[in-house]
Amino acid sequence: MGPLLAAWALLALLPVSEQGPHEKRLLNTLLASYNTLERPVANESEPLEVKFGLTLQQIIDVEWNDYNLRWNDSEYGGVKDLRITPNKLWKPDVLMYNSADEGFDGTYQTNVVVRNNGSCLYVPPGIFKSTCKIDITWFPFDDQHCDMKFGSWTYDGNQLDLVLKDENGGDLSDFITNGEWYLIGMPGKKNTITYACCPEPYVDVTFTIMIRRRTLYYFFNLIVPCVLISSMALLGFTLPPDSGEKLTLGVTILLSLTVFLNLVAETLPQVSDAIPLLGTYFNCIMFMVASSVVLTVVVLNYHHRTADIHEMPQWIKSVLLQWLPWILRMSRPGKKITRKTILMSNRMRELELKERSSKSLLANVLDIDDDFRHGPPPPNSTASTGNLGPGSPRCSIFRTDFRRSFVRPSTMEDVGMGHHRELHLILRELQFITARMKKADEEAEVISDWKFAAMVVDRFCLFVFSLFTIIATVAVLLSAPHIIVQ
Repeated sequence: MGPLLAAWALLALLPVSEQGPHEKRLLNTLLASYNTLERPVANESEPLEVKFGLTLQQIIDVEWNDYNLRWNDSEYGGVKDLRITPNKLWKPDVLMYNSADEGFDGTYQTNVVVRNNGSCLYVPPGIFKSTCKIDITWFPFDDQHCDMKFGSWTYDGNQLDLVLKDENGGDLSDFITNGEWYLIGMPGKKNTITYACCPEPYVDVTFTIMIRRRTLYYFFNLIVPCVLISSMALLGFTLPPDSGEKLTLGVTILLSLTVFLNLVAETLPQVSDAIPLLGTYFNCIMFMVASSVVLTVVVLNYHHRTADIHEMPQWIKSVLLQWLPWILRMSRPGKKITRKTILMSNRMRELELKERSSKSLLANVLDIDDDFRHGPPPPNSTASTGNLGPGSPRCSIFRTDFRRSFVRPSTMEDVGMGHHRELHLILRELQFITARMKKADEEAEVISDWKFAAMVVDRFCLFVFSLFTIIATVAVLLSAPHIIVQ
């Protein structure tokens, strides 16, 4: 019992705290004649300075000095601060002008911390929804600047003066990193505006939230697949027309790009103020793929054309068979395309046809019927000497030997009409066969020209669309304010 009695004696000697009665008496004294509608200033002609700050964690920091809430802490048992509900005190009606919240003021009413020197600290948390104009011109490489404009709703600048608590702007120390946006900064600015309706100045504090979109997601999920799909469209020009999958590949790629464009459209806000950079890029690539499908149809049309239906115009011969192959460094088997052959194309073509007809042995039989009708050639003619004019020597010898084997000059008068008619029928048959062979050669030449023209169009589209895809991709990346923000 001895130690227990000693402990009780020690506790009896300790001073008893009278903090509760002093705080109650202080509150009764301060609020007895306090009017919440009265602006707390010593001189009515002076403005009340309110320090305004913002922490980017859904907190507003408002601080002012209330002249009516001052006391001597020694008279109230050392009480230096109080927590008073805001509906018991005067507080500045600072609201966000560009609020988009249904309740307009999205703050939660908390107690006001009042100190003995009259300073009042009001830190209400809240979720703020503001109106902000979004500029999607450079999407997804865009920066957005959203303003949060705070000011008194009823007091002008002569009655209430808003002052930035921190000249650097808002407090970003407690900001939680966002996965879609990178916070550049949140500067603040005090504005004093005098409207035409009223001579009094009105003060507001505007915080600008500067954010930058993180582009890593969009780069690897939209841009890279778009480039790969467009490169597959280019590979379609290297596919042979006879494979049967040339047109199917182009249509499939066009449908794939349409799906990607729908994904981009779902990501963007539905505004018509500007066309986003990514949307412009996708539209360019889709235009390129659609054009490749159209030109693939042209290539297949050219490749499967026949000589008996389609005759090649002269301008196609000049462009697709001469100039473009020379520019693209293309050549045909046995035909080297040079500038000299292009300039002399018409003359060379006639010479090639004549040379081809002179080399055909069966084509020279066409002249035998005329030889029989006019009798043997004179001794000084070109036939007796073995030289038949424009024909080659081998063809001249053939005609002379053929005539000597069937008709001899010395026995020309003894040949009967029946024998001559049979020989004439044989020559007519040879003439028909030779004409068919000549026509087949010409048709094969025309078909070969159309197929080569289709090949030239394919090669030209491959170069042009490859260059277009590279230029479009590089132009989009270089025109963006930034490329990759992780």
